[in-house]
This record gives sequence, structure tokens and C-alpha cells, in this order.
Amino acid sequence: MSNTDSFINEVTEEVRKDRVNALVRRYGWIAVVVVLAIVGSAAAWEWRAAQARSQAQAFGDGLIAALSSDESGARLAALESVPATGDAFAVRQLIAAAEVASDDPGAAEGFLRAVMSDTGVSPRYRDLATIRLVMVPDVPVLSTDRIALLEPLTVAGAPFRLTALEQKALVHVERGETALALADLATLRDDVGTSAAMRDRAAQLIVALGGLPDES
Repeated sequence: MSNTDSFINEVTEEVRKDRVNALVRRYGWIAVVVVLAIVGSAAAWEWRAAQARSQAQAFGDGLIAALSSDESGARLAALESVPATGDAFAVRQLIAAAEVASDDPGAAEGFLRAVMSDTGVSPRYRDLATIRLVMVPDVPVLSTDRIALLEPLTVAGAPFRLTALEQKALVHVERGETALALADLATLRDDVGTSAAMRDRAAQLIVALGGLPDES
């Protein structure tokens, strides 16, 4: 390589270095910001995860402590004192409703309706509270209202569709609407997701209503 070529290469390399250094001085802060953002996001995510774990553990410990009493009134009072929001609130209310359902169905209704009306609760828990309300004995909910509550829960893809179908069929039986009950029971019996126990109950009720187990 000639001296001229060597000199040109050296100049080219210096010019390249100067350009790189200029770019670093001009835009290097962007890389710093990106790194800080990544590190900060990871730290924030870890902090939130740790907070969520801590809150879940505290909530679970609170429930266990509340249910450890031998006296129903004390258990209920302790349950209501456990701090909870969102889905944790729904879980607490569902447990409280189960605690009083046999002795005070009105109180159970109040616990369940609080879940059903709380938009901060996941739809799955609101649906579950609705089904539990329909199932609580002696709650003064008209049969037509129970049908109206259950109907949206029987659509395809609903998390408790099969249970809602079964409960809706039972309400139709109470109302003397045999054909509607048989239709719901047949749908329940033929669904691939129906458990063996639920399918047996549906088949037995179909027969009791005058239908045949293998009818569709």
C-alpha cells in the first residue's frame, strides 16, 4: 500500500471517528433514556408484582383468620372487616353470602347484589354472584326476574353457561313451563362441556318431565 493510500485511509478513519463521536454527543442521551426507561419499567413491574403478592397473602390470611371462629356471627363480622376491592371484594362477599344463606337469605341477597353491581369486579365474578343469588332459597326474587337474570349467562362462551342453563330449566319447572324446561335440559345434556354428573341430572329430570333421555 502506498503512503498516499495509507494517508487517505487514516484520514477516512479519523473522519469516521469524528462523525461517530458527533453522533454520540448529539443522540447519545436517547440511548441513556431508553436504558433508564427499561430499567425503571422492570423495577416498577417487580415492585407492583411484589405489592400484589403481599396484598393477596394478606387477604388470604385475613379470610383464614375470619373463618376460624366457631360462631357464625363472629365469622361474618370478621369477614366484613377484611379489606378488599375488586375481585377480592367479590370473593369476600360470596363467602359472606354462603355464611348467611340458610339463616338470613335477605342478607345473602345484599352481599351478592353488591358484587353484581360493582363494575370494578370481573364479569366472571359478577356472573357467579348472579347464579348464587338465583340459587339462594327464600330470596324474594320473582321467577320472571330469575329468568331475566340467568338468560344473559346462557349465551355461548359465558363462563358459567351450563350452570345457568340448569338453573334456568329448574325455574321453568317451577313455573310449569315444561317445554321450555325440556329444551334447556336437552341443550345441557347434549353439550360436550357438560360434566357426567350434570348430564345425569339433566337426563333424570327430562324423564321426570315426561321426555326421553335420547331426545334432542
